[in-house]
Formats: sequence, C-alpha cells, structure tokens
Amino acid sequence: MKAKQKILFIDRDGTLVMEPPVDYQLDSLEKLEFYPAVFRNLYQIRSKTDFFFSMVTNQDGLGTKSFPENSFWPAHNKIIQAFENEGIRFDAVHIDKSMPEDHAPTRKPGIALLTEYFGDAWDLPGSFVIGDRLTDVKLAANLGCKAIYLKTYSNAVRQELLDAGLNDVCVLISDCWDEVMAFLLAGERSVEINRKTHETDIRVRVDLDGHGVCDISTGLGFFDHMLEQIGKHAGIDLLIHTQGDLHVDEHHTVEDTAIVLGEALSKALGDKRGLERYGYCLPMDDNLCQAVLDFGGRPWLLWDVQFKRERIGDVPTELFLHFFKSLSDAAKMNLAIQAEGDNEHHKIEGIFKAFARAIKMAIRRDVYKYDLPSTKGML
Repeated sequence: MKAKQKILFIDRDGTLVMEPPVDYQLDSLEKLEFYPAVFRNLYQIRSKTDFFFSMVTNQDGLGTKSFPENSFWPAHNKIIQAFENEGIRFDAVHIDKSMPEDHAPTRKPGIALLTEYFGDAWDLPGSFVIGDRLTDVKLAANLGCKAIYLKTYSNAVRQELLDAGLNDVCVLISDCWDEVMAFLLAGERSVEINRKTHETDIRVRVDLDGHGVCDISTGLGFFDHMLEQIGKHAGIDLLIHTQGDLHVDEHHTVEDTAIVLGEALSKALGDKRGLERYGYCLPMDDNLCQAVLDFGGRPWLLWDVQFKRERIGDVPTELFLHFFKSLSDAAKMNLAIQAEGDNEHHKIEGIFKAFARAIKMAIRRDVYKYDLPSTKGML
C-alpha cells in the first residue's frame, strides 16, 4: 500500500522572502530580499525528505488598483525561478487575493483554497505549515497538521500561542532556517509520559528542542527548584507534575519522578543519530561541581558528594544520590558527579546546574553529520 504524502505548506512573505516593512507589498524587484539561509536549508529539506512543497500566500487585494497584477508577477516569478535554480521546486502555489475585511474562506487561516489536500492520498497529521504569522499557526490547526512558527522566540510569543489555544499545534518557534531544517530532517524530540502507581501519579513532558520553559510541581519546594534548574540550564522545555504520598515521606516522590524523567529523556533522544552524546563542570560560589554524562545506552552512576546536613529545604540530602541513580538507570546514561565546597544549598544547586549543562551539550545534534556516534553501530 502506497504511503500517504506529507506536505510542507510554506508561507511566502516573511518566510521565504523578507516582507517589505512599509506597505507589506512585494510589488517590485527592488523590494525583493530573500530570508537569510533559506536557500541552503530548503535545499536540504527538498533533497533529503519526501515532503510535497506547497506555497500558500495571502496577497491583499492583488489585481486591484492599489496592487495591480503587473507589479506582482515579475517579483513572484523571480522568487520561483531563484529557488528552482537552487534545486528547490514548489509542487503547487496557492495565492489568495482577497482583503482582510472580506473574511474570504480562501484566505489564511481559511482552508477553502486547499480542499484538494483532504483526500486519502495526503498525510495531513504528518504535515507542517511554516510561516511567520499567527494565521499560519491557525491554518495548521484548521488543516489538522502541525506548525513551525518562524518567529524570534520570546515569552510573549509563547503566551500568544497559549492565549490562542495553539501551543500544542506549534512544534517549533524559531526565526532560524538552520533550526527549521534540523527539526524537519531529524524529527521532533518531544515526549510525554504518564505513570500512576499506588504511591505516585506523575506526568512528565520533555521537549529537547525547547527554550527552557518549565512547569514543575512535585509538592516539594526545594525539589521543584532543582528540577527547574535542569530545564532552564539545559534549554529544554520541561513539565513535571507529581502527586506523591508525602504523608509517608519524600522517598517515592523523588524516586518515581527521577524514573519517569529518565524514561522521557531516553525516548526523546530517539535513535541518537547526529547526537553529540557526551557532555561539564561549573563553579557555584564556594563550590566546584562536576557532572559528566554519556547517553551511551548503559546506565551507571559515580557519586562523589558528601553532605553535612540531613535536609536542604524540605528534601533529605540522602535522596539526591537516589534521584540521580534512578535517573541514570531510566535514561540509560553513564553519569559521574563530583562536588566539593561548604554551602550545602550551593553544592546541590551547582550539581543540578552542571548536570543540566551536560545535558545541553550532549543532546546537541548535527544534521549535516547525521550518523550514529558509536563504532558499535547501535546505542
């Protein structure tokens, strides 16, 4: 049975070419400027994937007196020819000419212009819309596919998506075509795991290509603070919601959170192709903390840390060894941790930060050298 065809619905202005800043009309060759790095990256996507390339663009009032067609087509044809000269062919081009006030069903985020893609031959859930406006993300939602938001990442942009109910539709926020290409070639590295036992009820979501957005709640304030260090300093999006039997003690909450987080990291890494694999030490005030890891598929923990206090905040210090042991086992990583210093709070916080930076280093991938970082042929 023939596989269904995946599609890239690609916006034009602001995505392939820079949008003119004054009137937003690309109506002359003098205004034509291509988006940085678009050629080399779109060529990689075109040559190394089987996506169908469909350009979808709103051109406000095209054909009217204020935007005559004879001023549109020279620049547009130049765009198409320039991409073809670089080995990048668009399989289809869809242009809506209506004005925003018309509320035409053919205008993005409307889908009336794209009804041909609703047949059995097309894989819309496996497809993406790439664009620089919220309407492009809404188009993805209306089509039933995912969105890549070509935008400079900020908390305001993330909040914009949350307010519009589009956070789950948008799988990548980046204004860099290098990152878009890497995502499309190597795939999404986002995993959610839910685990419920008689002792804990845990939900963990990890996005290795996130921006350090954290939503942590375990019932243990200091533990939340340490887990947030992992997300923030590794640059990964991290959601951890744990409900544990704290009326008994803290053990199951800490242990089970480590297990689920480790499983999520392991699954999010996928086949590990292009992975740096290894990763770090850092000072924190009076402490020197080292966390060195290898996502090599074999769990092991070396722990050289001594605490002088029984508790830091609401967490027994003995549980930190247990946390990292459970985490390294579940993530199938080698992990060596050393720390020396006098302030116990700084010591454990430095450990978590060093661990996070080790993760950031190790999960980096190079899609231009997309091979397995091992002589064994598997990890």
